[in-house]
Amino acid sequence: MSSRPLWAPDGDQAAQTNLARFAAGVGIDIETDGGFQRLHRWSVDDLGGFWSAVWDFCGVVASERGSASVVEAEHMADMRFFEGARLNFAENLLAGADDEIAMVFADESGAHSETSRGELRAMVSRLAGAMRAQGVGPGDRVACWMPNVPEAYAVMLAAASVGAVFSSTSPDFGTAGVLDRFGQIEPAVLFAVDGYVYGGQRFDCRDRLAEIRDGLPTVAATVVLNRLGLGENPPQGTVDFDAWLEPHPAGPLHFEQLPFDHPLYVLYSSGTTGRPKCIVHRAGGILLKHLCEHQLHCDVRPGDRVLYFTTTGWMMWNWLASALASGAAAVVWDGNPAHPSLDALFDVVDRAGVTLFGTSARYIDSLRKAGMSPRLTHGLGTLRTICSTGSPLSPDGFNYVYDQVKADVHLASISGGTDLCGCLVAGDPTSPVFSGEIQRPALGLDIEVLDGDGSPLGPGQFGELVCSSPFPSQPLRFWGEGGEERYRAAYYERFEGRWHQGDYICATEHGGFVISGRSDATLNPGGVRIGTAEIYRLVDAMDEVVESVVVGQPIDGDTRVVLFVKLVEGVPLDDALAAAIRAAIRTGATPRHVPAVICAVDDIPRTRSGKTVELAVRDAVRGRPIVNIEALANPEALDYFRNRPELA
Repeated sequence: MSSRPLWAPDGDQAAQTNLARFAAGVGIDIETDGGFQRLHRWSVDDLGGFWSAVWDFCGVVASERGSASVVEAEHMADMRFFEGARLNFAENLLAGADDEIAMVFADESGAHSETSRGELRAMVSRLAGAMRAQGVGPGDRVACWMPNVPEAYAVMLAAASVGAVFSSTSPDFGTAGVLDRFGQIEPAVLFAVDGYVYGGQRFDCRDRLAEIRDGLPTVAATVVLNRLGLGENPPQGTVDFDAWLEPHPAGPLHFEQLPFDHPLYVLYSSGTTGRPKCIVHRAGGILLKHLCEHQLHCDVRPGDRVLYFTTTGWMMWNWLASALASGAAAVVWDGNPAHPSLDALFDVVDRAGVTLFGTSARYIDSLRKAGMSPRLTHGLGTLRTICSTGSPLSPDGFNYVYDQVKADVHLASISGGTDLCGCLVAGDPTSPVFSGEIQRPALGLDIEVLDGDGSPLGPGQFGELVCSSPFPSQPLRFWGEGGEERYRAAYYERFEGRWHQGDYICATEHGGFVISGRSDATLNPGGVRIGTAEIYRLVDAMDEVVESVVVGQPIDGDTRVVLFVKLVEGVPLDDALAAAIRAAIRTGATPRHVPAVICAVDDIPRTRSGKTVELAVRDAVRGRPIVNIEALANPEALDYFRNRPELA
């Protein structure tokens, strides 16, 4: 890794951050050498003191705080935070003056609208009234099959205000994918949409909605938002969104005061290796963790505008919604981020005055490959922070942001997961950014890198990402029979009593981290574990390559590395290009990283949030069934990996 930072805040910038003010409040000068390390060490050594300080600094709204900020337990999964506290998640997000902007909406057609906090509260009050009239109360499930539009956020906030459990997925999911998710949680109300627009095309959802409605016998009301003007022929047994709200005028909001651990969300694992796991998240834990990440790690401030490109089926949707709790406006984009042009989101950054722009590493790489230079075509004057997640951001991606997007910006590569609906490793607005590195462990989380036997590894040594301290957004359980046992087996069995994330990671000499893919997708040629990200970094940087995926294939008692490449249209995979790919990998990584076989494919399968699905490709190569293809945005791409003669 480079010893020279790509960016560092000047003294005034660092001193003005929320993180510096928070650290000073607990007696730590974060701008001195090792300041963040001291703060982090205190945050995990004194969990009660740290999370109490976050509660106070971020201004959590609660009717009762409870008697203890941390309740000890023998097992990490049994630790509890703020026992006895009573609060409401939606009340925290909806605070603020009526005339403050809560939400900015934009889509690929060029639409732009703003919703004030007063207007959002009015919509939420009507929805909450309609839910209560429907009999929805604490613990009932509300499901939302809608695009990323303001109404979806209002439905979530209304559900949270009455104490219901909210769950969402995007309308590009097919019938089976929706039923695999919502069917497990048995919702009382289903919110849906008549159709949506993506990439300039209109997609009618009504036929699928009828099938979904038939597959959810517990649903007492199916409420359809008329986005495409198809409301003249709604599916039987549904009611129009506006008609459902008509008997319920806006009025004062009543927020149910609920325990810190009251269930708020059900989120879903990607489901690419089996039926999706239904992960139950607690209201207080999500609120406190997101406040910490937004205000301390990302420096979100009142009046800021936060844009994260996401769909309702990705945890970053929930993360974006929580920006409201920090007094910021959520900037909501619906549609294809590459339509009508690849830099469409930067148009939104300028028009909406975005201060934090979040996206995927894949999107940044697409901009780089296309030769886009937003710094020349856009103003970006309000932009202070860029966040990247979804997959490891390569050093080339880091360099591209500072060369072609904005030189004076805090680039926070962050990583966590749906499992905790938050980050394990995150940004630090008071410290330098180094190419290819995630800056810091998340505050309050004791992040370790362990070998297979559970022994700690030093900087530069790749191993398993483990968290050894409890944190508020640990899930409550998985939904359904045996959910407690399945939850513990998923995260705590591999390293007894510690959270095992399943990422292959190493610490750096700068106090940061490098993630090299999922640990269950690591390659083992000759018995030596290597991560996939090192290969992607080198291959995807080549002009001839659009994207790639690499897997291990068992053969003759060993594992050989197999690389699949999607090439620029018209470029053949000839001997010269294959040799150039191997040479780039050998020079930039090690001889063990060099693939034994290179194959060209027309497409590479991805989840609906844009992540390459290495495990599904591996199973296709090995002739194994793919259990849940509904989790994939382009499942037909798997056909390119089956029965390849080169792999016989």
